[in-house]
Amino acid sequence: MSELHWIWLTDVANVPAREGRAIEVAGRQLAVFNLGGRFLAIDNACPHKGGPLSDGIVAGGSVVCPLHAWKIDLQTGTVDRPANAGSCVAAYPTRVDGDVVVIGVPARFLAA
Repeated sequence: MSELHWIWLTDVANVPAREGRAIEVAGRQLAVFNLGGRFLAIDNACPHKGGPLSDGIVAGGSVVCPLHAWKIDLQTGTVDRPANAGSCVAAYPTRVDGDVVVIGVPARFLAA
């Protein structure tokens, strides 16, 4: 696995509880979600038809795509619904540093 670079993502206040926000990191669209003070980040495009996951409904530890109701696990990026879809999106480690959400991205993201 490549080395992670930790970069500033957004202030925690910018992502209300139980919601997601789209954020661009090194030219890549990501979605960051606030699960009651626990922040999770995944790619922002649903693997089905590219729907904006940041606009989806948060249900437990998952997000439901606003276009066709695919359910994506926010921690792993795997598709929970429909069953056996075999698709996933990338999930990224996050942490909170003071009042800022920080994300770990692979070095290749920053090499462009």
